[in-house]
Amino acid sequence: MKVEFAPLSVPLRRRLQTASVVQWVFSFLGLAQCCVAVFIALFFTRFWLISALYTAWWFIDREKPSKGGRRIHALRNSVVWRYMRDYFPITLVKTAELDPHQNYLMGFHPHGVLAAGAFLNFCTEASGFSTLFPGITPHLMMLSLWFRIPFLRDYLMSGGLVSSDKESASYVLQKPEGGNVLAIIVGGAQEALDARPGSYTLLLKNRKGFVRLAIEHGTPLVPIFSFGENDLFEQVRTPKGSWLRQLQQRLQKVMGISLPLFHARGIFQYSFGLIPYRRPICTVVGKPIPVQRKHRPSEEEVDQVHQKYLNELCKLFEEQKAKYNIPEDRHLEFI
Repeated sequence: MKVEFAPLSVPLRRRLQTASVVQWVFSFLGLAQCCVAVFIALFFTRFWLISALYTAWWFIDREKPSKGGRRIHALRNSVVWRYMRDYFPITLVKTAELDPHQNYLMGFHPHGVLAAGAFLNFCTEASGFSTLFPGITPHLMMLSLWFRIPFLRDYLMSGGLVSSDKESASYVLQKPEGGNVLAIIVGGAQEALDARPGSYTLLLKNRKGFVRLAIEHGTPLVPIFSFGENDLFEQVRTPKGSWLRQLQQRLQKVMGISLPLFHARGIFQYSFGLIPYRRPICTVVGKPIPVQRKHRPSEEEVDQVHQKYLNELCKLFEEQKAKYNIPEDRHLEFI
């Protein structure tokens, strides 16, 4: 006998969508501190053995974030992510086929404040990545710092996140069977400081490490532009040279993470808070750029491929921007 459930009412569905986004924002802003606190606190309770055993497991498993991670498909397919997708909503668009027998290196732009599009498209199945690109396994790079936090490291790996070091990238890209995607948010934490509505400035002009990596492995490059990524939060303006921007940059160099002063809406009101606005994000995956393999490419060869990548990213943006209500006179700016 088939059991049918009544559809959720619109108000309830919107509350669940908001709740899913709240837990995601919290996971970025407070989950790390909570995991450390719980790990330490357990040592002073009768459950101390949990932290002791986890410490042993942590040591044995310490290389896993650099060895492709450990995804858990049940978590990637959780209904929570579908509610989060519908909150904005977030859409993944394919413009070309990807060969499941080939590995790819994808450059994701822009970072935005919290990289919502990158996380939901590559670390969950809410937007249908595996349906759009059958036979392809996505991996998203994240700062190695986060994988040093107990419990949190396992949660991050469950979605397909891997550490952002060369060893980790090489492990994914050199898999002989193919069918792997390594996604890199090229602008990184520093680009997040300029993420605000209407901004199309990308920190990419001198970022060439990912291009060199692609050449060394002969891996095609795939440009990605996530329309609407910068529209989720307002941010306090910190002009270059101001004392506040200098402080943010100094902290970014020391800690590896940036601290953008962002705000948007609240949970029960729309005037102020840390919950992102309900604004659509459309992540468009461009066409693969063939890359000739060379073990030690020269600076000229890297520059040539890098320029080709910039041209293809600009072409993708120009071809798609009219669909997302971007004025004709707005163009990408590389710094």
